[in-house]
Amino acid sequence: MLAATLIFLGTYLVLALGRLPGFRVDRTGAAIIGASLMMAFEVLTLEEAYAAVDHNTILLLFGMMIVAANLRVAGVFAAVSGWTVRHAHHPLTLLGAVILVSGVFSAFFVNDTVCLVLTPLVLDTVLALGRNPVPYLLGVAMGSNIGSVATITGNPQNMMIGAFSGIPYRTFAAALWPVAAVGLVLAFLVIALLYRSEFRRFETLAVVPGRARVHRPLAWKSLTVSTLMLLGFFAGWPVAVVAIVAAALLLLTRKLKPERIYREIDFSLLVLFIGLFIVIAGVEKALVSSGELARAAGHGLENPVAFSAAAAVLSNLVSNVPAVLLFKPLIPAFADPNRAWLLLAMASTLAGNLTILGSVANLIVVQKAGRRAPIGFGEYFRTGLPLTILTIAAGVWLLR
Repeated sequence: MLAATLIFLGTYLVLALGRLPGFRVDRTGAAIIGASLMMAFEVLTLEEAYAAVDHNTILLLFGMMIVAANLRVAGVFAAVSGWTVRHAHHPLTLLGAVILVSGVFSAFFVNDTVCLVLTPLVLDTVLALGRNPVPYLLGVAMGSNIGSVATITGNPQNMMIGAFSGIPYRTFAAALWPVAAVGLVLAFLVIALLYRSEFRRFETLAVVPGRARVHRPLAWKSLTVSTLMLLGFFAGWPVAVVAIVAAALLLLTRKLKPERIYREIDFSLLVLFIGLFIVIAGVEKALVSSGELARAAGHGLENPVAFSAAAAVLSNLVSNVPAVLLFKPLIPAFADPNRAWLLLAMASTLAGNLTILGSVANLIVVQKAGRRAPIGFGEYFRTGLPLTILTIAAGVWLLR
């Protein structure tokens, strides 16, 4: 038990810090090292390590990355986002359009991809209009995080929760889309209130010319396959199988080189998942044998407020995916495991709005904005703190 605990604590310390001081080891490297040590110290056998990896989650995430990559390369995300943003004629309408587009796209496709496409488009448009870009960029990041809570395919932690819980796609969406809808409204209100000087004057915005380049054949193909994929999800078919079949269909192409799509795939995230599955399996095995998990499950976590708060805090300490894996062995002991899974999906996702470091989507927006629209930690936190508290409180109430 001691070896498993030390390996687990060391791995999660690096996850919290983002790197291993003195070494070029990132979060993915830490997960690989931790998984290897679990086997080296015989906490897990090689066969147990293989069995620990949830292949449904890996397959679903990989398939969704390929589908999203095709939509991005085809110019679909940019075209829809650009048209919507350019047809918003008032500052408040523009903010609402940015939050809505970011949230809706992120509900069905991995939100990181949405932020990669939407951030430069919004930044160029807002600067051309002579507006303050910060509230609109916050709308991209926060709208993306909130929208992604709505479905299993919105973000990696939801994919994981969907695989662990066995909750059907449509049941998951029916429970969490109201949380996303209320959250998007709250994001609009909080940003508009905190940046009221930007929205005080109700003036008409000039039309910004420009049109996204769209690869029409690939766009139609990607949209058709994506629509069929979503129908398959809601029909109750296995989401991992539907996603990978959709990805395979999109790889059947005569002109687009596969390497163009492969470059869009975040392979390091897939490896991070695999390593973390093994690390958590090792510590779970040690703690189950000592009876610690049963005791931990009974320490007040059945209370939805306490559980959501714990999930939110942990998600900001070690990131949301590792946090979900930490809660995984506890939830089956709860009186209503499905409700606990939904609360975990809600809290771990919405907690991403607390700070810049809360989600990868936030980092993408800040990095893409760069020196043209610098967003500091304090500036983000000023909006993120009240919004996170309000949205998680609303989520707990809606899932009661």
